Amino acid sequence: MVSVDSLLHSGYHHPVLRPWQAERMPSKAALMYPIFITDERDALIPIPSMPNQCRIGVARLEAFLAPLVAKGLRAVMLFGVPSESAKDALGTAADDPQGPVIQAIGVIKAAFPALLVSCDVCLCEYTSHGHCGHLNPDNTIDNAASVRRLAEVAVSYARAGADNVAPSDMMDGRMRAIKQGLVDAGLSDRVSLMAYSAKFASALYGPFRDAACSGARFGDRSAYQLPPASRGLGRRAIERDVREGADIILIKPASFYMDVIRDAKEIAPNHPVAAYQVSGEYAMLHHAASAGVFDLKTAVLENITGLHRAGCSLILTYFTPELLDWLE
Repeated sequence: MVSVDSLLHSGYHHPVLRPWQAERMPSKAALMYPIFITDERDALIPIPSMPNQCRIGVARLEAFLAPLVAKGLRAVMLFGVPSESAKDALGTAADDPQGPVIQAIGVIKAAFPALLVSCDVCLCEYTSHGHCGHLNPDNTIDNAASVRRLAEVAVSYARAGADNVAPSDMMDGRMRAIKQGLVDAGLSDRVSLMAYSAKFASALYGPFRDAACSGARFGDRSAYQLPPASRGLGRRAIERDVREGADIILIKPASFYMDVIRDAKEIAPNHPVAAYQVSGEYAMLHHAASAGVFDLKTAVLENITGLHRAGCSLILTYFTPELLDWLE
């Protein structure tokens, strides 16, 4: 005799029953599309290491986004890609009013007022050395100076109309400084703060650094991004950022760190948890599908479902344009 408490099929034998078993199913509302904004106004430059992705000039932005918004796009993350001549040791171009990000905020808000605009806050795209903050004379990170500058940049994006700012630098204390900057500017009630709380020093960022032209010119970022095996440091970083005023907790990369996503959901059950399916994850799925390993749509949907199952309510993914069709 089969014990009735071991029977499971009855709970999902019918197609209508199966979604009821899910904690959260993928939806358009749970997507944020990361896009690269170049200071070449009329450019649309393909990124070879990231199939179907490009650097977009501000003059092309409205036409690029319009069909995606029509399909249900609700949120974008902006990364600025300035020319090499605009870079210096201090990243002073990060909040240039004529720079790509602040110009893009204005274009998007004028054309698509309901679209949530999030801005990555980091200096690596704007520094001549490619690191995420200011440096001491011995080329180590000057954390205090970096945090001051990051807070200035975040407030500048907020004043330009950003709905969300998302510091990805991994400097100690930057969440508190940015939150205080938003309070002092009278913007804390209109701009949310998404913390890259557990951003690991990963091999999966290579295509992004090609896209954003943000590779470090010497050394690496392992002194400030988390060691991949350091689950405990990830938990501590999440706890810290919650204390310092984060509205959303983000884990990066996504698929290799689902345990940390689950940790974030347990540590901060009342906060939205986001995952960034980074450029290397995106490229791997594309290349495996191209090699006939699996069907791209099936694999991506399974991956996104797994991230939701781990605890995410928001996923940053370069597959957003495809997902807007696949989730129709």
